[in-house]
Amino acid sequence: MRTARLNGSQALTLAADIGGDPAQPPVLLLHGGGQTRHAWVRAFRQLVANGYYVISYDARGHGDSDWSPAGDYQTEALVADLEVVLAGLSRPAALVGASMGGITSLIAVGRRDPPPVTALVMVDVAPTLERRGIEHIRRFMTARPDGFGSLEEVADAVAAYNPDRPRPRDASGLMKNLRRGDDGRLYWHWDPRIIADSRAEHVAYLEAYEARMEDAARQVRVPTLLVRGSHSDVVSPEGAQRFRELIPQAEVVDVQGAGHMVAGDRNDAFNAAVLDFLVRHHR
Repeated sequence: MRTARLNGSQALTLAADIGGDPAQPPVLLLHGGGQTRHAWVRAFRQLVANGYYVISYDARGHGDSDWSPAGDYQTEALVADLEVVLAGLSRPAALVGASMGGITSLIAVGRRDPPPVTALVMVDVAPTLERRGIEHIRRFMTARPDGFGSLEEVADAVAAYNPDRPRPRDASGLMKNLRRGDDGRLYWHWDPRIIADSRAEHVAYLEAYEARMEDAARQVRVPTLLVRGSHSDVVSPEGAQRFRELIPQAEVVDVQGAGHMVAGDRNDAFNAAVLDFLVRHHR
């Protein structure tokens, strides 16, 4: 694995981890909102071990990537970044996107002139989203604007958000998702402007983008997989069924015992589902 800087749109640069042989089929990993590329670390290693060329990058405003000077974190900007990254590859890629990363991937693949993509994996995100789950995420992301005084406080917040996941014995790994402010306190490693709108504005934006995602889904022609957590509060069984109706060739896998954070909750089962799909559709 090596760390690199990739070109995005609007003259921004994106921090990325890259592994594997560039001559092998490329796979791009796109994390969810409020996460960083480190959310994929175990999936990244598994994909490289199975012969893929893997790029996992921090979305703009997240992790070590540039923050937008104008605070532009609209989906169109994320799609534009993805298209720049794809244009730099020597062959078509498979996209694996979780939550925000899945929305970005779907919109890109569903364009009239889609980028060079051979397969699409959506991780617990679909055009029909459960409001309860979205509000759960929003409350978590906006809960501590004043930051944290210690890693233990961070671990407490993560455990409260996802009580079904075992609390880590060593909280030091959480530092990959944190930055230390000038005041010495710990803050999530993303630009607060990403979620600076009001709840009402966020809901209105979401409703508009559900329609946009449906339109995009109807245009998807590549093999597609939805990996859903069986305990997800974001994508319901009905939402998964609607996904199948919009993309008739889509496959759906429910990962038992996982919530919205599928790859983190049940990584072995998640990796197995994704690898099985890619072996059949992206070699």
